Amino acid sequence: MKIVMLDGITINPGDITWQPVSNLGDFTFYPRTAPEDVVSRIGDAEAVLISKIHMTGEVMDACPNLKYIGAMATGYNNVDVDAAHERGIVVTNIPAYSTNAVAQFTMGLLMEITQRIGYHVNEVRNGKWIGHINFCYWDYSPMELAGKTLGVIGYGSIGQKVASMARAFDMKILYNSRHPKTDHDCDDCRYAPMEELLANSDIISLHCPLTEQTSEMVCTDFINKMKDGVILLNTSRGGLVKEDDLAEALKSGKVRAFGADVVAVEPMAADNPLRELPNAFITPHMAWAPIETRIRLVQLIADNLAAYQKGEALNRV
Repeated sequence: MKIVMLDGITINPGDITWQPVSNLGDFTFYPRTAPEDVVSRIGDAEAVLISKIHMTGEVMDACPNLKYIGAMATGYNNVDVDAAHERGIVVTNIPAYSTNAVAQFTMGLLMEITQRIGYHVNEVRNGKWIGHINFCYWDYSPMELAGKTLGVIGYGSIGQKVASMARAFDMKILYNSRHPKTDHDCDDCRYAPMEELLANSDIISLHCPLTEQTSEMVCTDFINKMKDGVILLNTSRGGLVKEDDLAEALKSGKVRAFGADVVAVEPMAADNPLRELPNAFITPHMAWAPIETRIRLVQLIADNLAAYQKGEALNRV
């Protein structure tokens, strides 16, 4: 089988091996591919593996030998799945590979916001503690999480893992999901309608997919239903947030702080309204990227493709 990977540099910049995939056929790797080169690089390949490349019906028509599209991520909104199905092309994705990493990172953002550890580490490095008049000091007052309420919007594998980690900090959990898992409910973790969650959560964490219904759902009206001084976290999709509205809420103090690993347009645009706000803590879409997670991802990419070769259905969408 001829296999082409069009944009694998983010997943593997060279610190892990592609061998689980390359063992499955005639494998060609491209670190990046410009849109105008997609068709020529796929050529007569039967299988294409993509990260962010857009696979349209037009691309599929121009590559008549194509039978398999492997999305190397959980999300596959860059693939026209209907067009693929119409042409008999199998599409797969990689669900749940980064659950632990993203949940861990979400809590890391919360720790940074509530403790300002990075800031104070830099102050020590810069000599501010040397000879200080006080035995100990802080420029930003830390926040204790015990007893606080975390609202989790989207209660799939990552949302559930974040809730589990938060409960270890003695936090209370309210969650909202299209498919409530009320059999999981207990005294400190339960389903709540959205308005109740917004009104009663000290911290809100977004873990829902980006759809027509959720696009820019975090807007002024949504924010006004939150508690004053809420902390908002987003390690899901940047498009969930209407960034101009959130910027105004951060400036006014309605939202105390925003921690995110994603923005609406990536890489971030120079004029992003959140970029320079002191209470916006934004990282460059790296929550999923521990080496252990990426090794797991490569193996799952290979597992999906190997199942296809055997005529089996694994992670088909």
